[in-house]
Amino acid sequence: MAFGAPASAIPVGLELYSVREELAKDLRGTVRAVARDGYQVVEFYAPYYSWTTDQAKQVRKLMDSLGIRCNSTHNGGESFTPEGMGKAIELNQILGAKYIVWASAGKPDGLDGWKAVAEKLSATAEKLKPLGMATGYHNHQLEFTPIEGKRPIEVIAANTPAEVMLQLDVGTCIEAGSDPVAWIQANPGRIRCIHCKDWAPGEGKGYNVLFGEGVAPWPAIFQAAENGGGIEYYLIEQEGSRFPELETAERCIANWKHIKA
Repeated sequence: MAFGAPASAIPVGLELYSVREELAKDLRGTVRAVARDGYQVVEFYAPYYSWTTDQAKQVRKLMDSLGIRCNSTHNGGESFTPEGMGKAIELNQILGAKYIVWASAGKPDGLDGWKAVAEKLSATAEKLKPLGMATGYHNHQLEFTPIEGKRPIEVIAANTPAEVMLQLDVGTCIEAGSDPVAWIQANPGRIRCIHCKDWAPGEGKGYNVLFGEGVAPWPAIFQAAENGGGIEYYLIEQEGSRFPELETAERCIANWKHIKA
């Protein structure tokens, strides 16, 4: 599999957790609204796993009609069990997704627990490889918080093959006190998707700031991602904001266009 893309061809998408309440009320209408805003990619998260194959086919048909793609999905632990992996593969193949991403491993016990996470990701990668698919891991604060002198995300990176994508959540990396640019540079070719989530210290801020309003050094992040990081697509993500969900998504992509101009 080839990793990375020319900077001019790297699409921006939305992690649909950002519009989760709207999505639960009206999936089709929400996906249409997101496409109308100019997002080129969507990432479905855990609830997608309960879909039937017919539902997945309808969603794929909708995306095709809108000219948008689903490159990856966010998954709970059930997608990484022998019993559940088959369903995850089937749904992702219908959606056209390349990456089955583990959204969170919870709180493994010590470094050995994180090594077990890496082993599961490695086994999954081996199973997906013949299908032209891959797996990945999405960090939260915990993975960038040292235990026993080591950050768990380093354990995952060191104990998985290069085809396992390290999906970088920028905001949680920064809140945990780590440098996202240094992390990208330390893992060339593996940061194939970035969750563009901002963060700022201070009361009422945190993850409620819009993309581009926090302390994340976006130009430096884009530079690192597009010059060795292996980036294939970006995903804006909001945990919430002072605006309604769909307005938040619209304002975020406006900020994106301004920063990337």
